[in-house]
Amino acid sequence: MTAVLTQRALNRALLERQLLLRRVELPAIDVIERLVGMQAQVPNDPYMGLWSRIEGFRTDELASLIVERRAVRATTLLRGTIHLVSARDALQMRAVLQPNIERQWRHSPFARALAGVDVGEVVTAGRAMLAECPHTIAELGKRLHERWPDHEATDLGYTIRYLVGLVQIPPRGLWGRSGGPVLDTIEQWLGAPLATNASVDDLVLRYLAAFGPATAKDVHAWSGLTGIGEVLGRLRPGLRTFRDEAGRELFDIPDGPLPDPETPAPVRFLPEYDNLVLSHDDRSRVIDRRFGLDGWLRGTILVDGFVRGTWRQDTKRGAATMLIGLFADLAADDRAEVESEAARVLEFLAADAHSREIQVRNFE
Repeated sequence: MTAVLTQRALNRALLERQLLLRRVELPAIDVIERLVGMQAQVPNDPYMGLWSRIEGFRTDELASLIVERRAVRATTLLRGTIHLVSARDALQMRAVLQPNIERQWRHSPFARALAGVDVGEVVTAGRAMLAECPHTIAELGKRLHERWPDHEATDLGYTIRYLVGLVQIPPRGLWGRSGGPVLDTIEQWLGAPLATNASVDDLVLRYLAAFGPATAKDVHAWSGLTGIGEVLGRLRPGLRTFRDEAGRELFDIPDGPLPDPETPAPVRFLPEYDNLVLSHDDRSRVIDRRFGLDGWLRGTILVDGFVRGTWRQDTKRGAATMLIGLFADLAADDRAEVESEAARVLEFLAADAHSREIQVRNFE
């Protein structure tokens, strides 16, 4: 008989694999690879995500990885979004995801706007421009528009963003630095071609190691890939399976950790975008109640392993404020732990502030 995993059991398995039951003493590059990349639309989000997972994490460790080209901010990767990944994973994952990204482009307004255009020529021209020097999307679009004047620069530029593997180069993504997204090709920036031995099967196995046990729909929600049922069918002989409380089949690697559902889970603050809350079709293993109740709070707060509130940090004239919105009243011990962790977060995010304040309110 197939074992049934409760919501709480799935929650603790996810937290263990996401390094959120306890901070670890691992190099940041190892954690980035273990998590199979980190969502990175907001440049500082990966720093916050690593701080919540690594004991004694320092911002200069990640900044150095980006400057040394050991980690990159890859555009249009998982789910068509920006992800911080290791250099090795950039070359592997883009190769696996390329057909899916091309499919996304074919269903985009940019593709419809270029009907009748030889898109291969557009891509070749865009690559040639990037070979000269890095460009912004706006610069690419403007230059391509000079050759295809009957088509909008935006449509031409974003076609390159989809169809060519790109990375945002420093200073974008460096802690404490500003700068718009200037792009280079993955191959040129890393001095290596995309992998020729990249395997969708390997990518799915890595997902299960970092996010499992999971359904086929969960894998699709994380990756955007189609045909996941076929992939899991190939892998099934080497996997173990479970059911969730709704009867859905869950797949897992043979040695994936399944902690006791009653394992204590510390309060954790996660950034605005974190794959912990974005990588399942059914997010109930971490979210009891849909958040987004108030648009001015962005990050999420885990209490006993589940999202119980959101947060935002602002610094004005050297004064740092942490705004916390809770979905409901917390027990006194839990609220004290939230405020204690908030103080640590604020010290990390606003180390140079001359004053720090924490404000807490309930949404209800």
